[in-house]
This record gives sequence, structure tokens and C-alpha cells, in this order.
Amino acid sequence: MTNTINDLNKILDEADCLVDEVKLNEALDKMASQISADLADKMPLVLCVMNGGLIPTAALIERLHFPLELDYIHATRYGMETEGASLNWLSYPQTSLKNRHILVIDDIFDQGHTLQAIVNWLEQQGTSSVYTATVINKLHDRKTNMTPDYIGTEVADRFLFGYGMDYKGFFRNLKGIYAIKGS
Repeated sequence: MTNTINDLNKILDEADCLVDEVKLNEALDKMASQISADLADKMPLVLCVMNGGLIPTAALIERLHFPLELDYIHATRYGMETEGASLNWLSYPQTSLKNRHILVIDDIFDQGHTLQAIVNWLEQQGTSSVYTATVINKLHDRKTNMTPDYIGTEVADRFLFGYGMDYKGFFRNLKGIYAIKGS
């Protein structure tokens, strides 16, 4: 299927909404409360994992009412594809990481390879601690040995898009989590 506007609109029209905006906001509020309890006194550096983490990071940090710094990291296994490959590092944080408490925010915890590689790299940089947060935890048994510290909600093992996650580069902007019909 090509990426014409009609094709893309058909994908969205036929998709199943698994998590609506109300449930997303509830999940984000819960995550923000947990993060605040753990990090409010640590002046953390928040690292947004681009591109998927952009929307969740913005939504979470506006709920955090304590001093923090913001930077980003861009490491991806997907690019514009629908299946992951080897990790491709596109950008490292510009902020000093040494002796910092880090909160890494991404959109989804699928298999965990990207997040695990980021955590491992951050730990090698002399950080004080590294915490991880994802809005979505996809339910299946193909995961790494890590689990994010903060998870918004869990969803079935389907091809997802919306709220940071894309379908062939599109739909990251949606205020819900959708699954491709038949996936």
C-alpha cells in the first residue's frame, strides 16, 4: 500500500482505538505522581527519545512541578519501517551526564532493545542513576530482561500507532493509541 492521503485515512478509519485520550491522561497523571515521588528532589535531566518520545515527554514534563533539565537522544531500530533492525544512533545528549540523575522517556516498551541500549550507554557515562518511563508496555514474551520504572498502560501485541508511535512516519500526532486492523 502506498502512502496516499486516501490510503492513510483508510488505515486510521479502520484502526481500533485501544487507549483513548481520557485513559492516556489518567496514565500520564499516575506516571507523573510516581516520578515526582522519586525524582522531585534530584533535579533530574529528562532525556526524550526521539522521535516517538516527543509527545509523551511533553505531556509528562508539564505534569512535573519541580526543577528539571530537558535534552534528547535519538536512537532508533525502526526508522520509517514497521519492523526493527539494528540500533542506529543519530544524536547523543548535549548536556553533561556525569553524576546526574537521568529520566529517559519513550513512547513504547516493545521488546526493549532500544531502551536497554540507551540505559547501558548512559550508565557508562558516569550517571548517578537512570530511570525509564514509557507510556505503553506491549504485552508479549519477546522482551529484554529490563522493565521500565514507570509504565502508563499495557496493550495487546498488535501494530500500534498514535501518541508518538507512527505508521510509516504518520500519525504520531494522534491523542490515542490505535492498532492496525487485523494486526
